[in-house]
Amino acid sequence: MWTAKYARSPLVRSLFANVHESQAVAAQTQEWYRICPDLLGESVRPLFIGSHLDRDTEDFLRRSAEKSGWVFTQLYHSLVSTMLSPVVSRTSINGRVFLGRGSMFVFSADQFQALLRIGPEWRADRLLDLGAGDGGVTEVMGAHFREVYATEVSLPMQWHLQRKNYKLLGIDEWQHTGLQYDVIGCLNLLDRCDDPLHLLRDIRKSLVPKTGRVVLAAVLPFQPYVEVGGKWERPKEHLKIAGKTWEEQVTNLSKEVFGQAGLEVEAVTRLPYLCEGDMYNEYYVLDDAVFVLKASDDTENSP
Repeated sequence: MWTAKYARSPLVRSLFANVHESQAVAAQTQEWYRICPDLLGESVRPLFIGSHLDRDTEDFLRRSAEKSGWVFTQLYHSLVSTMLSPVVSRTSINGRVFLGRGSMFVFSADQFQALLRIGPEWRADRLLDLGAGDGGVTEVMGAHFREVYATEVSLPMQWHLQRKNYKLLGIDEWQHTGLQYDVIGCLNLLDRCDDPLHLLRDIRKSLVPKTGRVVLAAVLPFQPYVEVGGKWERPKEHLKIAGKTWEEQVTNLSKEVFGQAGLEVEAVTRLPYLCEGDMYNEYYVLDDAVFVLKASDDTENSP
């Protein structure tokens, strides 16, 4: 087999290198979505929906790679981040006001629709996105709703959400407005809050009865920390998720944790949780489990 090692022309060697690099990237991205079905619990296995690298995900990776190559911009980002990190949270530093970087990607429009089993034209009344960040993922979900509500701790991120005309609610306010939501997004928040079980119970109470759904993403392996200023601290309530593999932790979350909050799994998939990179890496990736949850039948009418 021909390899770049035996090519004399620099152009040919470059072409070979690009081919092998593309093959390596393709192999890596396939692993982002692969699971071992035998390790999933019997009750969870039929609920799994397979996902794959699609055009929207590829576009995000391409944009991240382009930004990573902006050398002077990345040097400026590195300098500002170093100066502000002792007094400002990492989320706020990356926000649009300070740096305008660090956008996240959880799922594409097609992946969101597949999880909820809806079509492109499906519409409902209200979406609530908890911890919405810069609103990038909110946009994917929000296309299906007449009203979009959001919460966010970071002030720079709040300003950006308001510019997108989302209705901003306080983190201690949304539970007490009396509003009920057709879908509540809780994306990569469970491991970044002080009282995750209390959060899940508040979410369940805020769903439209019968038809309301939760779209919840959790990074696995589960490693909870709360960002306070520029420091990371352990949460007040520590969820203990049993299992070492992705599949085992998904099963434990489904059977033990969500049940305590009166929620049950309707669908689950494995997706990469992507973040824009910097001068050292084109992007960063974590391993996500994305669930669709509904209120358990025996808790829908409970207070």
